Amino acid sequence: MTDREKIQMLLDKERYSFEDLVAVVEVLRSEVGCPWDREQDHKSIRKDFIEETYEVIEAIDTEDPELLREELGDVMLQVVFHAQIENEKGVFCIDDVSNDICAKLIHRHPHVFGDTVAKTSDAVLSNWEKIKSDEKKRITVPDKLRAIPPMLPALMRAEKVGKKASCFDFADREAVMEKLCEELCELQEAIEVGEQRNIEEEMGDLLLTVTSLCRKLGIESEVALSRATNKFIDRFEAVENEVIDEGKSINDMSMTELDAIWDKIKHKNV
Repeated sequence: MTDREKIQMLLDKERYSFEDLVAVVEVLRSEVGCPWDREQDHKSIRKDFIEETYEVIEAIDTEDPELLREELGDVMLQVVFHAQIENEKGVFCIDDVSNDICAKLIHRHPHVFGDTVAKTSDAVLSNWEKIKSDEKKRITVPDKLRAIPPMLPALMRAEKVGKKASCFDFADREAVMEKLCEELCELQEAIEVGEQRNIEEEMGDLLLTVTSLCRKLGIESEVALSRATNKFIDRFEAVENEVIDEGKSINDMSMTELDAIWDKIKHKNV
């Protein structure tokens, strides 16, 4: 089918399938398609993939099914687009991507597609990690730690590293709290010395220990920080609204005055 025929076929449809999405991307990347789409490569649209993924997360967090449906489509477009770039090079196509993920899922679920017994989620996850390590030939713990993508958000990566290095972990949350106090003291000492590189290093140690405490408490550090940031924004908005109601500008207020308003709003559970 020529690109012109694909265009007409798509225009004649009232409802589209996944195969139609593949055809749309093929047309957009063709000589009769869109100049912008033709110019793109993996790196030029890399950030788009990241942004679309975060928009899916927003839809999940806000429990908005209509937005989730839309954003999942945007992520699907990214997958098809990247696959089409490789298809044009003759390296692989979207069917190869589908084949590989199906084969992976079947292989990593031997309790469903084989004779392995796994009656709990913990057993399933344990089997999954073992199979994955065997596939990737990750033998040592450092092999597994270095396999964690370095481009992950830092807090998320730190949590994953701590979890995979469980053979060298704090005994309990009390032990982490003690370490947290120790790291805080070391940060204070570094600040007093005034060597910026050392301050950064000690701050990193402190943050890493915080993620360990989150793991011990069953809290996702990324989620906790995100919610705390949202809470700060809400309270800051309430502070500024109160200042405006008083006929003043927040830029003209002293920190003492703003702190007093902040504390009042905090006690209102805003």
